Amino acid sequence: MHMPSPSFGAAQDLPNRHRRLRVLLSVAVAATLASAASAERQDPKAAPAPGSAPLMFRSSVNVVSVAAVVRDRRGRVMPSLRREDFEVVDGGERRPVVDVRADASAPASVALLVDGSGSMSLGASRTFSQRISESLLANLDPARDAAALLTFDTRLLTLCEFTRDFRQILRRLPSVEAFGSTALYDAVAGSAALVADRARNRRAVVVLTDGLDNASAYPPGKVAWIASTIDVPVYVFDVGDRPDREGKAGPAPRDALAELARATGGDLFVANTPLLVDAAVKRVAEELRHQYVIAFEGAIAMNDGLRHVEIRTRNPDLKIQARNWYRAADE
Repeated sequence: MHMPSPSFGAAQDLPNRHRRLRVLLSVAVAATLASAASAERQDPKAAPAPGSAPLMFRSSVNVVSVAAVVRDRRGRVMPSLRREDFEVVDGGERRPVVDVRADASAPASVALLVDGSGSMSLGASRTFSQRISESLLANLDPARDAAALLTFDTRLLTLCEFTRDFRQILRRLPSVEAFGSTALYDAVAGSAALVADRARNRRAVVVLTDGLDNASAYPPGKVAWIASTIDVPVYVFDVGDRPDREGKAGPAPRDALAELARATGGDLFVANTPLLVDAAVKRVAEELRHQYVIAFEGAIAMNDGLRHVEIRTRNPDLKIQARNWYRAADE
């Protein structure tokens, strides 16, 4: 199912853009969540060939799958855990773990979401953004992986659909303009809905931004929920050179972005020097290749169907990155 990209004419006033954005994103997200919930309830008749289709789990109950990355105290990825090493706490209650799988050869789908607002023209933000994009593509395998290029200011635009020909994306990168206001959180919500159409394993949104937002209709907490419920990790590369706090009331922009990213199973990286860029790209590439897919028996929907979930390991020295929410199936 193809999800529409929110797009607005420059002549429209901001309130009208926000109203239309809410409608488009609500439709896109609702349709995507319905598709995701349906997929989680499927009982496939045959197992797919390795690497050719998303990981599916046979079960007569509602099965929810969550992508997770596990690291030790030194930050090293732990690649050989088994089902008995994990536990799931769903709304305060423990849930049976149905299965745990890890396949380093499974295909990855990565959406590069590049900030095209006017503030990106300051300093070296655009230079670092292009360097990060090129490095991430170099870490993907064109024989099995796919990537797309999106950009945003107050619009979310697709410059290159998902493709294995990364040369197409590299050719379009210089065409990302730096102009206009910034609807960062809205763009993250829309791009997560688009990526949800991809295979249900090893997919991510990689956001390249200076971290400033002055035009979003959606707050960061709402965007974190949208991306989390459809199991799309969001990795934010903050290429701006501003201080963490700017003297404004409330949480710092970087704090809000970090909270958003981690709620989805992703993370935030300050990437405004060559060394920081290289370290962040290496970490994201590593996590894309070392994800576990953890399946557990989900709850039956009540009220709005949203459930808070926590994936744990029985070893307290290990740390897990995974989404915090899922949408329960209808009875």
